Amino acid sequence: MARDLPTESEAREILSRRRTRPMPRPAPPAGRSLAPFIKELDAKFGRGAGALEPRWREIVGDQLARVTRPQKLTKGRAGAGGTLELRVAGPAALLVQHQSADILARVNLFLGEGSVDKLRIAQGPVKPLPTPAVSTKGARRKIDPLDAGAEAELKQSLEAAPPGLKGALEALGRAVLSDSRKARP
Repeated sequence: MARDLPTESEAREILSRRRTRPMPRPAPPAGRSLAPFIKELDAKFGRGAGALEPRWREIVGDQLARVTRPQKLTKGRAGAGGTLELRVAGPAALLVQHQSADILARVNLFLGEGSVDKLRIAQGPVKPLPTPAVSTKGARRKIDPLDAGAEAELKQSLEAAPPGLKGALEALGRAVLSDSRKARP
């Protein structure tokens, strides 16, 4: 036998007698809750090998940067210096081992004194470094001198040029003429 549903007035009466739970508060933003924890971890463990990777060429120099990569940085116990694990291309491991004191000094200069005490070498393939973009700003190429006839012809063609532009036009003309002479066999 089916039960009849309560009327609207009966439903209001039933609901007025029952206690209902208040709506739960929304969760606080995750960033606010995690910020103190992240600060504590950063103070405890510091920057890892990921901080070394982008500046590795500056830290150890071009020659070592071609054959090494920082893999892992483990923190020592009770404030002692940690261990830096380097991935080294096979034949260069001996070179890295001989320069380990210099590498440790440079890494400690970057991370802070006493951050790293030991160097662990792991042999294996090393990805090539991305080559930095070469800036041509301020670089001047050498322009070969023109022969006397070409120089005289250039000066004659620029006699009518305004004095402020004459020097710049002469330099441009010399560059263009020297390039055209190089292109001819």
